[in-house]
Formats: sequence, structure tokens, C-alpha cells
Amino acid sequence: MSHSMIDAPTAAPTTSPSRPARIAAHPVTALVGILLVSLNMRAALSAVSPLLTDISNHYGLSSTAGGLLTTFPVLFMGVTAPFVPKLVRRFGPERVVLLALVVLAAGVGLRIVSGSWALFAGSMVIGAAIALLNVTMPGLVKRDFPDRAATMTGVYGTSMIVGATLAAALSVPMEHAFGGWQGSLASWSVLALVSAAAWLPQVVGAKSAKAPAQTPASAPTPATAHLPGMWRHPLAWQLAIYMGIMSLLAYTLIAWMPTVLNDHGMSRGTAALIFAFCNLVQIAGAFLVPLAAGRTSSQGKLVVLMVGCYAVGIGGLIVAPVAGAWIWATLLGLGMGGGFGLAMALIVLRSGSPTVASQLSGMSQMVGYFIAACGPVGVGALHQATHGWTLPLSLLLVCCAVALVAGLGAGRRVTLRAVEAQ
Repeated sequence: MSHSMIDAPTAAPTTSPSRPARIAAHPVTALVGILLVSLNMRAALSAVSPLLTDISNHYGLSSTAGGLLTTFPVLFMGVTAPFVPKLVRRFGPERVVLLALVVLAAGVGLRIVSGSWALFAGSMVIGAAIALLNVTMPGLVKRDFPDRAATMTGVYGTSMIVGATLAAALSVPMEHAFGGWQGSLASWSVLALVSAAAWLPQVVGAKSAKAPAQTPASAPTPATAHLPGMWRHPLAWQLAIYMGIMSLLAYTLIAWMPTVLNDHGMSRGTAALIFAFCNLVQIAGAFLVPLAAGRTSSQGKLVVLMVGCYAVGIGGLIVAPVAGAWIWATLLGLGMGGGFGLAMALIVLRSGSPTVASQLSGMSQMVGYFIAACGPVGVGALHQATHGWTLPLSLLLVCCAVALVAGLGAGRRVTLRAVEAQ
């Protein structure tokens, strides 16, 4: 579904049974805060794609440089993620989330400052802020709603996709309403600041509920202990590669799908709506595929289904991008939501303990984000070199084949235990 299935061991301190069930003043406050925070976790990225042509024309950016606008956030998500657990242990998850929202708002604002340097610098800051949320928020969900963790995980994941969908659908209308792409992008800083204000009760509640006796209990972190051999285990690499390519395909399509449709004669408004619909379809995949994965001992068939959705959708963009746009958007949406959700589920299902899940999660996220970062800029460079989309999209089909092989290996009924990783 989302990162919450695997990030919880490292994202929130381990507490004793005597710890209060809730830290925030009221569960409703926590729920509203979580929903608002998760709305921010993809919106700032998805808002760029429908406006990419105007942004590139404004600064005279090449296709390769345009691809960097979506590559930099993904790259900095991978760079930042390993440091987040230390921040959480030192300052507490509530403060880290508040910091992330403020940094996110600053990054969005920096992106519209005059000069292309600010555009790229803001993208880096946004990526770092999203990494803070990616690692911290799932643990908070599991900690604060222990009896409804599965339900809240679904709500949290859905809210993330809703944020991305709204950003994709509203970017062009807000561009017209605010007199340019700068106003459209800047508007998402308001959402981050409102979310930060709504999150303040969580920070205050955490301060008032903090007890000195809890510090020693949360200090030892066996879930973050190093497990020798993890980076040499074939299963770990199969999972990391599968997750990385699923992310690469998703972020590349987020970056370029509207532009592909534009270049084949579709209006920007229609392309933005189709792109928004693609994001909306992700909800079904994100909910249903991980649920199905947990009900089967081997997930090979689900791997084939998800990779197949990607392959047919990408092939459709090559053969008949405009005529079958809604069909391709449906398949690609299922692949984006279900493929990544399946990767998250596989990490949990292949792990024999929370310690292994934590280490496997960290490895998969680091490798995955760096793989994913190659997609948007690589496709942009190929498009610039070939002046077309056939070769870049065909390369994504090759990536689908690699994902199929890695995913079938990761989908086998094999459990990675601590004794194996030592």
C-alpha cells in the first residue's frame, strides 16, 4: 500500500507497554493531521508535469534539463532517507514531521524565485522534505493507531494519491487563475503551511506526554542494527531492483506522460485530465494488490500482472498514444499503484523479523530511489537526441523485462531471516 508496511520499525521509537496509547490530545486531531500531511507527500511532484512545457519554454530548458526537475527530488529522497531514523530518535517523529512540512513549503517557494538555479534548488529541497515524511509518517500511523493500523495505512496511502491527483488535475486551471505557472506551483506551499499548523497539536501533545522513563526504553534500537550479508543476499537485490524499476517507471511516466500526449497533438488540458485520471486509478491498485499479496504464499502471478499492465500501457503510448489514451492511463495507473504497493508487501512477506524488514526496507529504498532517479532524465535525454518518443518508451519496455525477472525471484516463497543475513 505505502511505505508504512516496512518503515515502522525505524520510523518510530520502540516503546514499552506502559506507554500511553495516544500521544496527541485527541485521535481526531491526529487523523486530520495525518491526512493533511499525506496530501503533501506527492502533490509538489505531480504539480510539475502538466506545466513542464511552459516551465521549459520560460527558461529555455532542454528535454534533459526538464527531466532533472523530477529527477532531483527522487535523487534527494534517496540521499536523505538513511539519515531520517537518527533525526527521529533525537528529536521525536512529531518534530521531524513539522520540520519536513516547513522545509517543503520553503522548497516550493524557492522553486518560483527568479532564475533556473532556484527551480532546481527548490526541487532538491522538496525531495529532502518528502524523504523525511516518507520515513517518519508510516511509523506514526502504526504507533498512534495500533488497533486500526491496516485501515489507517489504507487511508494514509489513499490520501497520498489524492494529493497527487489533485495536483495533476488543478495545475493547468490554477496556472490560468493565477496568471502563470509560478502562481500554480506556489499555491502548494499554502497546503504545506496549513498542514504544519494542523500538526502543531501533535508536537505539543508529544512534549506534554513525554516521560523520562521512556527514554531508556526507546534508546536501544535493535531494528537498526547492522545485519552482515544483507547487501550480498540475492533475494535482497531482487527486491531492491524490482522496487527500483517500479519506481523508475512511475516517476518517468509522472514526468513525461503529459508531454508525450501533448507532442502527439493532444491539448494540454486534456492531457492533464488523463494524467490526473491515471493517478486516480492508482488507488485501486494500491489497495487491492497488497491485500491479494498477503493472501497468497507466492506472488509471482501478481508480479506478472503488474509488469504486464506497465508493458501494455507503455506499448500503447508508442503505437496509439492519443486514440487509446484513456485505456493506457488505466493500465498504467494500475501498474503504478499496484506495482509499488506489491514491492512494499514483498519486503514484509520476505522478512522473517522486524529487524530484517527494517534493514531490507532501508536497502530497497536507497537502491530504489537511485535507480528511479535515472528514469526521467534518461528518457528526457533520449527524447532530445532522437526527437521522438519511440526509443525512450521502448527502453522502458526493456526495464519491464528486468522488473519481471527480479520480481519473479522476489515473489518466491522464501523468507530472509536474521540468521541467514549474518
